[in-house]
Amino acid sequence: MIHELRIYHCVPGRLPALLRRFETITLKIWERHGIRQAGFWTVGIGESNQVLYYLLAWESLAERERKWNAFQADPEWIAKRAETEKDGAIVAKVTNEILIPTAFSAVK
Repeated sequence: MIHELRIYHCVPGRLPALLRRFETITLKIWERHGIRQAGFWTVGIGESNQVLYYLLAWESLAERERKWNAFQADPEWIAKRAETEKDGAIVAKVTNEILIPTAFSAVK
């Protein structure tokens, strides 16, 4: 099992729109594509409160590539994303890292 850490840096003031999009649109489309989330976090105390962190769980890099590419090409996702951004961009920057557990990690 590997995890992907994705960090979304929102346009100032747009974090609520991003959270709403995940809750009402994205997660349902992910479910259809078999994408498994391991958790979502916002910042309570820290450098910025306009950031969303989340983890995705993958069996392999091949699974990640196949399912993520299918999600990105999904016509419903493309349409809904455009609809939610009609008033402007929500996310200014996305970073991601593939995390591999250590031998002593509680998560394997």
